[in-house]
Amino acid sequence: MAAKLDRAEAYAFLDSRPGWISMTTIGRDGYPHTVPVGYFRLDDKIVLGGPAHSQRFRNIERTPRVSLMVERGRKREELIGLMLQGDATLHTRPEEVLHFMRAGAERRGVPEEQLPTEAFAGAAYVSVEIRRMISWDYAKDAEPPST
Repeated sequence: MAAKLDRAEAYAFLDSRPGWISMTTIGRDGYPHTVPVGYFRLDDKIVLGGPAHSQRFRNIERTPRVSLMVERGRKREELIGLMLQGDATLHTRPEEVLHFMRAGAERRGVPEEQLPTEAFAGAAYVSVEIRRMISWDYAKDAEPPST
């Protein structure tokens, strides 16, 4: 059985940006809709962006419950990952979009004087309030016990 991550370890893993995060929403037909999306963490929320007309955002308008999954590793003993379940809020107003554009750019290390000053037309962001966090870290199991 895999070891679990505590909240600090989970946030550190998310902040290390191990890759894209898979976002699952519920489509109009009731089936899950999963897509890879760029993301960043802002306090206790996960933030994802994209075109406002995308299917994932239309799904969130109908059903705001989402699941996110990110994982790293090729071999079982390297696997570390998180599944996050939460409630999504869609942000489409230009001032909200600009806020999240700037926050994401700051996390990528963009200097203050180069941060965006206008929202992209047609862009939207989703912030996900984490309700449940499920983690696995097989690397911890592979570590020799400390003496």
